[in-house]
Amino acid sequence: MAKADYIPALRFEFLTRFYDPLVRYSTREFAFKNALLKQANLNENLKILDLACGTGTLSITVKKKFPKIEITGYDVDDEILKIARRKARIAHAEIDFEQGFSDDLPFKNETFDRVFSTLFFHHLTLERKHRTLKEILRILKPHGEFHLADFALPRNKSQFVLSKWIRLIDGFETTHDNLRGRLLALMQENGFEKVERTGYFKTIIGTIRLFKALKK
Repeated sequence: MAKADYIPALRFEFLTRFYDPLVRYSTREFAFKNALLKQANLNENLKILDLACGTGTLSITVKKKFPKIEITGYDVDDEILKIARRKARIAHAEIDFEQGFSDDLPFKNETFDRVFSTLFFHHLTLERKHRTLKEILRILKPHGEFHLADFALPRNKSQFVLSKWIRLIDGFETTHDNLRGRLLALMQENGFEKVERTGYFKTIIGTIRLFKALKK
């Protein structure tokens, strides 16, 4: 897979080794991910996709709480997946990690009950946001749920100033629609129903908002 086709999680590959501590302390990671999992009303019988799973923190958390859940972690970055697999082995968490792009998912129609995405959509161009949302809708089962957490419309002026760090790190083009508050509308435009904002977290690099959307 050509590295030119994607930007590493922290933009530069040499920073990948520092991903976990940087994300943990700059985004209130445990707080917003636990909130996202709580709203998903999980149980042992579900099949879940952790889209752009990064180092696997959310996937491992799910597997430890619900050992019988079938969960797949999916990411384009081979280096970050190596970290995820190592963390899963240490945690004795049986998780299937696969590599690929979000706008061309290798899964059959109506495969998953839940799809999670955290701190990922701000990496995508508008075109790829549309294609990725269509793919998520395709692989969700009827009445399946999509749970999203990402940088979005700043909560206030100070959060707007702090969000400039995200623009600098990940680029104006990809973050533009997120920070203008367009994520909810994009989900609606691509066929999701009952799309709602479910919460927000103020961080030192901007506002993270949580969303929930359903497939009919």
